[in-house]
Amino acid sequence: MKEVVRLEVLHDLSETSKILKVKETKDLEELANLSDHSIKNIALYKDLELVSVTVLIYSIYKIISRLSKDDHVFLVQTLDRAIEGLETKNFGKYNLAMKIMYKHVRQCNAKVRLHLQDVMDAARIKKGSSLLQEGLSIGQAAGLMGISNWDLQAYAGKIMLGEHTETFPAKKRLERAMRLFL
Repeated sequence: MKEVVRLEVLHDLSETSKILKVKETKDLEELANLSDHSIKNIALYKDLELVSVTVLIYSIYKIISRLSKDDHVFLVQTLDRAIEGLETKNFGKYNLAMKIMYKHVRQCNAKVRLHLQDVMDAARIKKGSSLLQEGLSIGQAAGLMGISNWDLQAYAGKIMLGEHTETFPAKKRLERAMRLFL
């Protein structure tokens, strides 16, 4: 893992841990903001480890309100193990903790288990569309997020990526176009 990526992942996981350790009403908003912040790093570094962490953070954001107290505590403890693994550059410990967190999030609740794959797919698609806003092509964004171009195109076609404002009146554009053909 590149050092700059390790530091970004460490930052994201540390922030997630801080948010989850103290239950507050603003936790959902903070997790959503952190997930959105992480997208910029994916666009910049194009690293799959960042994708994995961003999808995990977004998945936690989506299911946090349904977690039992024990599941919540276990998730925070495992998150801290992943952070410790990254801090000591013990990538085996980090990878094991990440695997456990993904598995735990899937198994923590029957409803969550049924819908988590949909949540993770939706997270990849939503974050893929954010990569489009960062300037990546559909192919690059879909490849990084592990989804098909078609899935991303279908979603991106439904959302407005940016307002188009006319700065040149239609009459002048038409006159200019006609001059090209004359």
